[in-house]
Amino acid sequence: MAARGERKVLLGVVAAAHGVRGEVRIRSFCAEPLDVAAYGPLSDEAGERTFTVRPQSLSAKGEVIARIEGIADRNGAEALRGLRLYARRSALPPPGPGEWYEDDLIGLAARGPDGREWGTVLAVHDFGAGTVLELSGGSSHGRAFMLPFSDAAVPAVDVEAGTITVDPPAGLLDDRAATGRRSEGREGED
Repeated sequence: MAARGERKVLLGVVAAAHGVRGEVRIRSFCAEPLDVAAYGPLSDEAGERTFTVRPQSLSAKGEVIARIEGIADRNGAEALRGLRLYARRSALPPPGPGEWYEDDLIGLAARGPDGREWGTVLAVHDFGAGTVLELSGGSSHGRAFMLPFSDAAVPAVDVEAGTITVDPPAGLLDDRAATGRRSEGREGED
């Protein structure tokens, strides 16, 4: 499917089997959930296996009910639970002005409004409470940290220039605030 080294974009994850005839529920990351199959065959994370996905409908939870070619029963569908489905980056339409794919953010340099270096974007995560960026920390912080991907914390993204502007919320990176509470309780013990 994809040539070695070609970038891939995560379009969805098989959440569970659906019924007994091999259908699956896919959590789609596309703006239009049913577009999860609109860009040709999908691959696994390693790019070793390909999957032809045929969306059928949307579930009440907004997941895509789909058939995957070659899967004919519940056992086969259950075996795919957790499978991450990727499309070739080159198969996707170019983003519009002021838009980007989350994958485009990986590797961008993070700088504060004052020019402070915050490292680079290592990953984009969504653990259910909103999107966060994982930054390497750079010379300003020294270790990786998570930053909410909000307008306040990330006021500017410039994929063309290879940078994002970050303004971490007050207290987010204040190590003394986090450790001070623990050490205050111990001071009286001496």
